[in-house]
Amino acid sequence: QVHLVESGGGLVQPGGSLRLSCVASGSIFTVETMAWYRQVPGKQRELVASVTRRGTIRYADSVQGRFTLSRDDAKNALYLQMNSLTPEDTADYYCNQDVVTSIGVKYDAWGQGTQVTVSS
Repeated sequence: QVHLVESGGGLVQPGGSLRLSCVASGSIFTVETMAWYRQVPGKQRELVASVTRRGTIRYADSVQGRFTLSRDDAKNALYLQMNSLTPEDTADYYCNQDVVTSIGVKYDAWGQGTQVTVSS
């Protein structure tokens, strides 16, 4: 079984910064793509940023230049540095990791979500 634990959300003023973290635990052999998604109540979950095992990173147009994604494979961790936050970034943020377990099973793991609120 694989568990993802997210942290780093909270309340921040417009223009501020937050850093989200996501650490996976369990019987993990390797992790393919890692990603952050976000969702606002009543709207579809959207991809914020993703990174492949080879290091290819994609960002949503709305966060390009403001958010920085990074991964630490030694820790099965994913980080999202969010700068110049705006109220439009307010959402629940979810971590996703495509895990290959120690017995070769592929598992699409999701975190429980962490809330980010940008407000003055």
